Amino acid sequence: MNSTKQKLLDLLGSFPEKVRLEPVILESVDCGLFIREKVEYSVEKNERVKAYILIPKSITEKTASIFCHHQHAGNFELGKSEVVGIEGDPNQAYAKELAEQGYITFAPDAIAFEERNWSKTSGKAEYFEMTSRLIIGKTLLAKVLHDASVGIDYLCSRKEVDANRIGFIGHSYGGRMAIWTPVFDERIRVSVSNCGCINYKDSMTHNTGIQAEFCVPNILNWGDIEDIVKLVEPSALLISATDNDKWSIGAEKLYKQAKSAFNRGVLQVKIFEGEHVFTKEMRDYAYKFLNNDL
Repeated sequence: MNSTKQKLLDLLGSFPEKVRLEPVILESVDCGLFIREKVEYSVEKNERVKAYILIPKSITEKTASIFCHHQHAGNFELGKSEVVGIEGDPNQAYAKELAEQGYITFAPDAIAFEERNWSKTSGKAEYFEMTSRLIIGKTLLAKVLHDASVGIDYLCSRKEVDANRIGFIGHSYGGRMAIWTPVFDERIRVSVSNCGCINYKDSMTHNTGIQAEFCVPNILNWGDIEDIVKLVEPSALLISATDNDKWSIGAEKLYKQAKSAFNRGVLQVKIFEGEHVFTKEMRDYAYKFLNNDL
């Protein structure tokens, strides 16, 4: 491990210990082109997570899979159910669309969302999960990165999944995770970040601010998001952004600052017209990018 990444790990604090997955399938639903299973597995001792895995009926051999991380939107009642198309915005149902294209897709709840939101007060669970870690020298970011890695462990445990062909995609909160997660889990060959590339410096305004999951003490003394992007190499990363979205500010600059770090991997930026959205045009472009490496 290089010293730059080690210094970043020191800032994040200790990661939780992995435990046996002990997975179970809770339900199985025929959705036409794919089977949607609701599953549960352990991410830490005494902590279980529920997720959806969508398995195309057409597969006959081990198949590429894509981790589909949900958005934030200040809506803690929704998580995995939106990306698989059960409820919420149809433009966020990228797990469903990718499954219809033949990929195995996977969508867990992030901590404090949907079935992991233990508070009746909006945002209280997220705030607690951040602050209770900061006061003991840990970070919520280390926790969510750990949970994402355990999710990939679960994917790799499935007999249908080709463990050498794993992708990642997300919008907004998911877009931020699409930048961070490949740095800490090299099993991700290709990742798509949509509308989630703003750096820390540009976030220091009342109109934007720092999302709780990405609050890391002293991070700006280490670097910024362009330095995180550099560590994604040798994986492939698409920065998908729009020209009227505060969470996409600086996308072109980010690309220019980080592109020299990519030798084996690919870094690409694509700017669309629009606000904080993931339109069909944007999703189609993202899916083609994933196809190139999966």
